[in-house]
Amino acid sequence: MSDMDINQVLAQMRIMAAAAGGSGVAAQREGASGADFGVVMKDAIAQVSQSQDHAKQLATAFESGDPGVELPAVMVALQKASISFQAVTQVRNKLLNAYQEVMSMQV
Repeated sequence: MSDMDINQVLAQMRIMAAAAGGSGVAAQREGASGADFGVVMKDAIAQVSQSQDHAKQLATAFESGDPGVELPAVMVALQKASISFQAVTQVRNKLLNAYQEVMSMQV
């Protein structure tokens, strides 16, 4: 992965973080206690799904011989989809560990 690709992924992560923070500010203005984790997680899963679909479409177009699709673009899209899936999986694992820890606490 080149520096430009890494910078693009970091920029996307910053945009996602700002969007999540922005929705929390809006929710606080409406009297809520903050952003609903479920909504943020659902949005993240939807973005991962879109990323995977886009990568799959590019790969199919490349395999079909579409002259407008180049191999580096396909590889970058596949890596982005993989990294975003791994990130969501890690968040899910951390959430599950936290839940299990809370449930094992004695009252």
